Amino acid sequence: MQDRHVPAALAITLVLALLAGPVAGQQPAPGAGPGRGAGGRGVGPSPALPAGPAPRRPDGTVMLGGATIKDKGVWLPANGGAQTMVPAQMALPYQDWARGVAADREKNQLEPHTRCKPSGAARQFLTPYGVEFVDLPEAKRVYIFDIGGPHTYRIIYMDGRSHPDHPSPSNYGHSIGWWDGDALVVDTVGYNEDFWMDRRGLPHTEQLHTVERFLRTNKNTIEYHMTVDDPGAYLAPFEGMFTLRYSENQELFEYVCQQANYASELMVGDQHKVSRSSPIVP
Repeated sequence: MQDRHVPAALAITLVLALLAGPVAGQQPAPGAGPGRGAGGRGVGPSPALPAGPAPRRPDGTVMLGGATIKDKGVWLPANGGAQTMVPAQMALPYQDWARGVAADREKNQLEPHTRCKPSGAARQFLTPYGVEFVDLPEAKRVYIFDIGGPHTYRIIYMDGRSHPDHPSPSNYGHSIGWWDGDALVVDTVGYNEDFWMDRRGLPHTEQLHTVERFLRTNKNTIEYHMTVDDPGAYLAPFEGMFTLRYSENQELFEYVCQQANYASELMVGDQHKVSRSSPIVP
């Protein structure tokens, strides 16, 4: 005869197991964080890890990636999607026309980045998908790969060259770099006007000249600092800064920018629709 008490015993065992916590198969993957689930909103930061020293090469130079070629990781803004280059309340030395453009962009977020266009200056680092640094000393170049959005990359020349006299304007501009102690310094000119300088929509012209400093203070932290000099849009140079956090065990992944894009409000702003009869130039 079948023991009628067996089903009851099994039920009690199951309840106790559920109360004890998730089963092993339901544990989050190492390095997974908020934002990686439905909707594909980004890789998210890794759980807090002990901030050990920044990895270094045998000559003592700080490395911007992992300590070995097998180590994987990407850099994300510490404040996620809310991160900006300068605080919203900070008064900037706008020229009148630039102040008007900035105010319009606050209402109409018609940012080229939402249309899969590459973004230069600080905007390159202000995404929930992060960037990956690839430093090749033997080639005297540093590459910065964008993960989400346009899936493009930027080249920083480390061979001591100067800027060309008349660089062809581009989204990333022409970048030359050098090491100043533990900080990578990057000087860039030759930008075009086809991107927003940060998430706030700071305007700029082709006269834009930026100097960036990437200071890796420990394994998990890069302090990013940028000086902006654009006499075409601002009355004086100004500075901005934010922090990047290392997300370990993450790497480049396939990203289709416009498929299933539900962020229509980022493409229409305070209007009801946008005419498709001509190119949109924010």
